Amino acid sequence: MDASPYDAEFDEPGEQRPADDLFWARLRWCVAMRHAAILEENHVDNASRWHRLDEGSLDTVRARLAPRAKLTVWPDLSADVAAVLADLPDEGLVEFVWETEDGQITSTVADETQFAELAAQIAGARAAALLPVYIDERHPLFTAVLPDSDGVLRARWRTEPTPSDRDWAFLKTLRRGRTCTGTVTEIAGFGVTFVDIGGFTAVINIPEISWRHIDHPADILTVGQEITAEILDVDMARERVSLSLKALQEDPMLQVARQVGQIVTGPVTKLVPLGAFVRIEDREDGFEGLVHNTELSEPPAERPEDVAQVGDLLTVKIIDVDPTRRRIALSHTQARAVSCEESRHV
Repeated sequence: MDASPYDAEFDEPGEQRPADDLFWARLRWCVAMRHAAILEENHVDNASRWHRLDEGSLDTVRARLAPRAKLTVWPDLSADVAAVLADLPDEGLVEFVWETEDGQITSTVADETQFAELAAQIAGARAAALLPVYIDERHPLFTAVLPDSDGVLRARWRTEPTPSDRDWAFLKTLRRGRTCTGTVTEIAGFGVTFVDIGGFTAVINIPEISWRHIDHPADILTVGQEITAEILDVDMARERVSLSLKALQEDPMLQVARQVGQIVTGPVTKLVPLGAFVRIEDREDGFEGLVHNTELSEPPAERPEDVAQVGDLLTVKIIDVDPTRRRIALSHTQARAVSCEESRHV
């Protein structure tokens, strides 16, 4: 069978998240980042087993879970047990979760008539938490249900989707290499651009904005701007989507590659121990190439500043273009040789 015979129809559309390899990769990352520390296992209705998670115990916990269990991931319990008990309501039901000194995690649901007795019991615990008993007030990190060994989800549990579960459902619809549209929501000071692509925030790093050098995304993008980009990567474990604007643009360096052998004149933009950089396009963000010291003068000068200064116009020959490594090699000596040869012919 490819589904549970008890599968019911629910008012809210959506897919139940399975505790598959993607779920465990997500959980492992959250544990490593200290976002998650506790796993609640519902093996039967109204009964829970609690497991403390760390990078070393995750596989062991996974191996001993009951088949078709419902799993709920929580952040760590609070070590300030007194503060937890101080938050007890005056009345109503709450779920007490506490960890004893020997590492045993227990939970129970109690009302105001049992608070004093349970508080005395929990006071000596290593850590504790109070959880609401009503579904719409509980806020776990994410949830899932264990599929059978063949990968089919046949358990009849239905969890209330968390924001992470909704993100998982959305990320499943994305594919690398496809295009998507979105709205720029933030341009961070460290150069990352955040884009809303339908309720989920994706990112564009500076190198993926333009083929040409830019100092900051704000040179090209503005908050509120609608963009179309290519999906570079969908990381289900980190719930991260990377986009690229330049992937949908032709690399202008390919046009420069077709100019190998041509003579051009441009300003010296920078001097380095290896030689001088010369801008070979008539635009502020134009590509720059390196004139190595061996190609700067004959015989080679000891220092590039002995031949040229920043701002000087230098005539060079384009001798090599590597679009992959983003490198352009230029020669001043070869350009001069060509000029001399042409002068002799004249």
